[in-house]
Order: sequence, then C-alpha cells, then structure tokens
Amino acid sequence: MKEFIQTIQDIWKIEELRNKILLTLGFMAIYRFAAQIPLPGIDIAVAQAALHNQTSGGGILGLLDMFTGGAFAKASVVALGIMPYISASIVVQLMGIAVPYLQKLQKDGESGRKKINQITRWLTIAITMVQGPAYITNIYQLIPSSAFYISGTMFWLTSMVVLTAGTIFAMWLGEKITDKGIGNGISLLIMIGIIARFPGAFFQEAVSKVTASNGGLIMILIEIVVWFLVILISVYLVTAVRRISVQYARKSVAGNIKSVAGARDYIPLKLNSSGVMPIIFAQAIMFAPALLGRSDNQIIKSIGLEFGNMFGVWYNLLFAFLIIIFSYFYTAITIPTNKMADDLKRSGGFIPGIRPGKDTAELLDRILSLITFPGSIFLALVAILPSIVINFGITHSWALFYGGTSLLIMVGVAIDTIQQINSHLLNRHYDGLMKKGTKRKSAI
Repeated sequence: MKEFIQTIQDIWKIEELRNKILLTLGFMAIYRFAAQIPLPGIDIAVAQAALHNQTSGGGILGLLDMFTGGAFAKASVVALGIMPYISASIVVQLMGIAVPYLQKLQKDGESGRKKINQITRWLTIAITMVQGPAYITNIYQLIPSSAFYISGTMFWLTSMVVLTAGTIFAMWLGEKITDKGIGNGISLLIMIGIIARFPGAFFQEAVSKVTASNGGLIMILIEIVVWFLVILISVYLVTAVRRISVQYARKSVAGNIKSVAGARDYIPLKLNSSGVMPIIFAQAIMFAPALLGRSDNQIIKSIGLEFGNMFGVWYNLLFAFLIIIFSYFYTAITIPTNKMADDLKRSGGFIPGIRPGKDTAELLDRILSLITFPGSIFLALVAILPSIVINFGITHSWALFYGGTSLLIMVGVAIDTIQQINSHLLNRHYDGLMKKGTKRKSAI
C-alpha cells in the first residue's frame, strides 16, 4: 500500500505526466457529460423509456448501449458513440491489404499515417450517415407520434446533423487524448463508457441476490471472486508471449585482433496477437443471422431468432467458431513473418539452428500458428463466458462484465495505459540519475 501511495506521489511530482493525466480525465468527463445531452425535438422521457426497454434485455443492442456508456438508450447526441470510427478504422485496415494506394501510404511514414487518418475520418462520416438513419428509424418505431415536438422531416434533418456532429466530436476527443493525454484516446472513451455501466449492473445484481433470496451476500462474494479470476485469465491472455531466441553474429573490432561476441535477444510472439479484433469481426457478422428473424417465412424466422439470441447455444457456438477463424485471419494479415525474417537477416541476426531467410520465416509462421490456436480458444471462451454464467442466475447486465469484448477492452486498455505511465516514470528516474551524476562530477 505504501508503494502504491509513493507511486501516486511520484506521478503527481512529474508536471508533464500530471498534466497529461488531468487532460485525459477532463476530456473523458466532457464525453460523459455529452452522453447526458438528449436529441432535440422529442419527448426525451418517452424515448428513453422505450429505448431502455429495448436494450435492458441484453442482446446486440444491449451490447451497443454498453459500448456507448448508456448514450444509445438515452437518445443522446453521442448515441452512436465512437463506434462509427472503430468501423471505419477496421475497413481501412482491411482495405490496406488489397488496395495498393493504401499500402503505399502505410510505407510513407508520418505523412502516410496522416493521410490514412484523414481517409478514416471521412469514412467515419459516411458510416454515420448510414447508422444515423437506422437509429432514427428505430426511435420512430418505438415511440408514438405525439412524442415528437417537430415535424418528421425537420426531426430527421436536425437529428442527422446532431448525431454526425456528436460522432465527430467523440472522434476529436479520442484523437486529442492520444496526442496530448495518456493512453489510446479511442480505446479510453470506449472503456469509460463500459465502466459507467458497472455500478448500475453490480447494484442490480446485488439487489436481485439479496431481495430474491438467491444466495445473499455469500453468493455476491463468490461472484466477485470468480470475476477477479476471469480478469486474471484475461490479463494472461493479453500479456502472454512466446519468446523466440535470436543470436546476432560476432563483430570484429577495428584495429584489434579479438572479436566481440554477438548479442542475444528474442522475438516476442503474442499468444493473442489479434487482441479483441476477432470478437469485433465476429459480432459484426452475427448481425446478419439476427436480421433473418424479421422474415415472413416461419422456418427462416425461427433460424434467425435462434441465432439472434446472444445468450443462446447456437449463437455462441457459431460466435466461438468465427472468433477462432478470425483470430487466424487477423494474425496472418497483421504479423508479417516474411518481413520479420528479412529484417532479422539484414541486421545480422538468426535463430540458432535455423537458416536465415525463408527457413526463418517458415519457422516463425509455424510457431505463430501453433500458439494462435490456444490463444483463439481462450479468446472464444472469454467471449462466450457471459452466456455461460447467465445460466447460474446472474443478471444480463452483470453477466456482460464476466467476459466478452467489454472485459477484454477494459483489461487491454488498462494495461496499455499503465505501461505508458510506467514509461514516463522510468524516463524521469533515468533523467534524475543523470542529473545526480552531473552534479557529482561538477563537484569534483
């Protein structure tokens, strides 16, 4: 405890780090404040009651509401949250595999990155123009016409402008946090939205256990212990790596007979190199079977309803299968083993017992395939864990914190932010040692 307090004091002493943290917290507070501002032109009480009933039962819409921190169910100006930007980023990343222009930009360094970011921003607006009308149509279907204060066309226009501006504002906040604050801004906005739902979900679970005599405080304690175990497993899943030993060639020292022994290093290959992207891809595809539930054909409708229930057996079997497939797919496109082998060869490094070049690339690819399998299995199990624990009497809202994208995002973002803070602390410690050394030298 003393070490933790000392670390907080050290963070507060570093002015640059302190300002970054305060700026990040301020921007996140602004985003949460924007989530409470409703769309103009409707009876917000009626709209929120209808949207709350639609999302409270869990399902895909309940998951979207969690990612936006409840803004979706509040008919907020940032109801779409940062999700259009996430979708645009995924599309641009996938297009970078096949589109030569984007491939060229990826190799152009900082200038190319800026152009890719600009393309992503414009695509975000385009996606918002598609998702916005769908959200407004949903509101029209849920609430009566008497709840609208302005005419239909005017409500459509104003709502589209406000929703688009809200998404752009959220995107701007995320980018500013990344540039001026600490951590990845986009991920932090998603995480703060998820955390905002945590107190209400836990309180609802505690009330259900105490009032309904479902185990009482003992059961709540057991659930908390299991939840911490799941977090530990998720941390392991995010941080686990397979180290591949690398040996660098011996170097001769000019003007000297002896040679310097080559350094030893390693290549870290993550157990889960794809992060939460396979879950996001799989969930995007799972929207399609859910749409079949609106068909007039009873057989197709029954299939759609079965696969549209995110807590159902068939939904989770297909969901887990897609996560495993996308884990291999995303790892293959994001980890260039051939380039890694070429870079290693140019730098004079080699894996002991393996020839540089093609043989090294094949070995890295084989090891990556082997470690991706258990990583994808763990990822799939964590993703479908909410559907498993709900069978033990846990409420829908609390079950979503037992796994899935929400828990992995919180764990991943927390680890990344802590690593950045530690980096600032280590750099500060290093500078302090150098200053002490300088003072000591001048004194002599």
